Amino acid sequence: MARPIIQYVCSSCGAKAPQMLGRCPVCGEWGTYSEEVTASAPSKVSFMSRFNGQPQRIQDIEAQSEERIDMHCGELNRVLGGGLVKGSLVLLGGEPGIGKSTLALQVLMQLKEKKTLYASGEESLKQLKLRAERLAGNPDNLFIISDTSLDNILQQAANLQPDIVVVDSIQTVGTQQVESSIGSLSQVRECAARILQFAKEKNIPFIIVGHITKEGSLAGPKVLEHIVDTVLQFEGDQHYMYRILRAQKNRFGSTSELGIFEMQQDGLREVSNPSELLLSANREGLSGIAIASAIEGIRPLMIEVQALVSSAAYGTPQRSSTGFDGRRLNMLLAVLEKRVGFRLLQKDVFLNIAGGLRVNDPAIDLAVLAAVLSSNMDMALPADTCFTGEVGLAGEIRPVNRLEQRIQEAEKLGFKRILIPAGQQLKSDNRHISVVPVRRVAEAFRLLFDVTKSKNNNQDT
Repeated sequence: MARPIIQYVCSSCGAKAPQMLGRCPVCGEWGTYSEEVTASAPSKVSFMSRFNGQPQRIQDIEAQSEERIDMHCGELNRVLGGGLVKGSLVLLGGEPGIGKSTLALQVLMQLKEKKTLYASGEESLKQLKLRAERLAGNPDNLFIISDTSLDNILQQAANLQPDIVVVDSIQTVGTQQVESSIGSLSQVRECAARILQFAKEKNIPFIIVGHITKEGSLAGPKVLEHIVDTVLQFEGDQHYMYRILRAQKNRFGSTSELGIFEMQQDGLREVSNPSELLLSANREGLSGIAIASAIEGIRPLMIEVQALVSSAAYGTPQRSSTGFDGRRLNMLLAVLEKRVGFRLLQKDVFLNIAGGLRVNDPAIDLAVLAAVLSSNMDMALPADTCFTGEVGLAGEIRPVNRLEQRIQEAEKLGFKRILIPAGQQLKSDNRHISVVPVRRVAEAFRLLFDVTKSKNNNQDT
């Protein structure tokens, strides 16, 4: 037998070293090296090339559109860029229990005209049958296999010739070509490479489910994300019903798309108009609530921003945010104190994006400050008013992209007034919503609050 060779591999960048290192010299990450055992020295293997090895002039290359499979799920099709490309490899990641397996199995059950294969290394056939019955489906063209051997899974896929294959998950399957244990870095990398080669040769699309680490990144070597064609992140709070599907990488489409689902007893349901569900109906008269018109992907969303400002119980005030960047919250609070004159040094500030969403759109800055100031003054904002605008360090309201789409979404949901950055040109004036341009944060707050009450509260603070 060949003598085993031990090497150490960085899980972040895939760099190899002959001994254990505390810090990776390539990517600079700490504590990412782990032991990897191979049966023998790596030999030169000739792989089948997918492309023509001869250089060609770009004008001589004939461009062809990729053939796609309709997944019968509008949200998933949108994130994939119009459907699943044949021969592609898609990585679906997310926290445990978020609904990755449910989404994958439910999508296969909807493809009644396609022959599909679901390979699970985590659940038995009986468990998968119970899940299928809970999802209220029993298609004749769905085949299920429970096995941890990738060699057997690929052999069965070659015999069955399905239209789509799902492997759940990549961390629970292994190949005999690598002697390390299942779930190790070498097994994950080798299995992903073999699946990719099989998918390209047979022109069969694969969806592989991947676990994530406690830091929120996909488990396994970083090269796993480089191998696949598309990386999808399925996220959301388990205590809420909403789930968000994002594309972190997509070779066949845009990464700015967003899919929203609602977890129900019988599976996942597509949310076509999430704004109506994300807004609470009983917010009128409550302080610390502001509605922001945000853009996620190409879809406008009306986001409910909740803030709570109270006296600090300890010497150091707390700054906590859920669904919003904490560092940006600290910056906005500094702008509120420096440019508007409200003292929050001795106040605890808690911020929450309702519905368990995580929003990165800077256009909700104005709504965040409005919610914080509303809670600090204990005065409710008008229920028919919403906000959109990025706040700069000088207290100015900066322009936002796709303003017309934001205004249309607010008007469709019945809002009567929206505060927007001043100076942006609008194409149409025929609206049933009042558009109020503002240049600075102080100007926006003068329009919202009574000046006399603001001064009294400012003296109290």
